[in-house]
Amino acid sequence: METKILYTGKTHTTGGRNGASQSSDLNLDIKLTPPGSAGSGTNPEQLFAAGWSACFIGAMGFAAAKLNVKLPAETAVDASVDLCLTGSEYSLQAKLDISLPGIDYETARQIVAGAHQTCPYSKATRGNIDVEFNIL
Repeated sequence: METKILYTGKTHTTGGRNGASQSSDLNLDIKLTPPGSAGSGTNPEQLFAAGWSACFIGAMGFAAAKLNVKLPAETAVDASVDLCLTGSEYSLQAKLDISLPGIDYETARQIVAGAHQTCPYSKATRGNIDVEFNIL
């Protein structure tokens, strides 16, 4: 089956965690600082959390539609991406706290499970990092 590219995000980054990143369309222009530093920039973990949570909400919309359920306007995902160090090895782990107000727990669980199967971020991390989902 042929893969159709729907969109390509392009950035130019210099200086690593003490640098800057800018998208090719100039809609993203950010300063980068290491996690926990006093700097005024963001970091890759925050960017990954923002991207994953936004994508996951979209995937929940598709999963909910398959169940003939409309996502509430107040749907939210609070994503935490941890930068970890075990011995001398760095890794990531993540937690997604999901709020689907007005949807019963079992239906919410089905929506989250469906979203986790289709969300490109979930696919990319599946089996590679520890991920926890909490339905609030």
